[in-house]
Amino acid sequence: MTKIVDHIAQAKGRTLFSFEILPPLKGESINTIYAGIEPLMEFKPPFIDVTYHREEYVYRQKPGGLLEKRVERKRPGTVGICAAIMNRFHVDAVPHIICGGFSREETEEALIDLHFLGIDNVLAMRGDAIKSEGRFYPEPDGHAYATDLISQIRALNEGKYLDPEMPRPTPTNFCIGVAGYPEKHFEAPNMKTDLKWLKKKIELGGEYIVTQMFFNNQAFLDFVEKCRAEGITVPIIPGLKPITTRKQLTLLPSIFHVDIPEALAEACETCKTDAEVKQIGIEWCIQQSKELVSAGVPVLHYYSMGKSDAVKAIAKEVF
Repeated sequence: MTKIVDHIAQAKGRTLFSFEILPPLKGESINTIYAGIEPLMEFKPPFIDVTYHREEYVYRQKPGGLLEKRVERKRPGTVGICAAIMNRFHVDAVPHIICGGFSREETEEALIDLHFLGIDNVLAMRGDAIKSEGRFYPEPDGHAYATDLISQIRALNEGKYLDPEMPRPTPTNFCIGVAGYPEKHFEAPNMKTDLKWLKKKIELGGEYIVTQMFFNNQAFLDFVEKCRAEGITVPIIPGLKPITTRKQLTLLPSIFHVDIPEALAEACETCKTDAEVKQIGIEWCIQQSKELVSAGVPVLHYYSMGKSDAVKAIAKEVF
């Protein structure tokens, strides 16, 4: 399969189309995934990202009233979904690899599985905290930071496994993507510190950056300029999401720590139905996309949240 940076190089300046999907909920068919991907294949995405959702704790009452704490994974495994996508659609799948919920040994096993399957692109992130805990805690013998995770993946690329006495270790060949935040990661004290750690992720082996969603292109363009000033030269891929419901005006800033421009918020607030909000969101994202293509971005990466209709409407106007 082809590395993401090679897809970008082979495009020779043409902006590519890609998107991200969520794994289906436990118990749902793989056809749920296929139904969300098939309408977007006409735009020839060279790769599709597949997120990973970590475990959540649930408490179940036992006879006698005692509560038993159990770990529940809500969504099926990303590795198998990536393999299914590549087999069905013949495009590269990019699994998200996160720190949360994994020991270093479990991370290595997941990466070995990916390597065996010929899945050589990964997006390495720390991941979110468990909802019930409020802040991020690493697993015992797990990684606390994305920089540590990237270092482990790079070590595998150099044939360095956790077991130093492993006979005949085979180097992997992962192309490592990392996350960037045009409006600053919410835990960073300031943008300068955030950029320092982003640069560190690149120095450790990151080969391209995918950004958090944003709704103001100037925030992205300023972010790119600041990255370049810091000596970060890798491709920077903007992440986009159309607003589709009125509720997202408060949910997206709360969950993803992004700013909704006044003009967009006011336009959505005048709508009487979510269908009207969705149309406003699509039109805003179309304009964002066209401006970013004019600015020469390597890829437009859409957060589809498993639903393809809004992204398809945008792509029809841009690609």
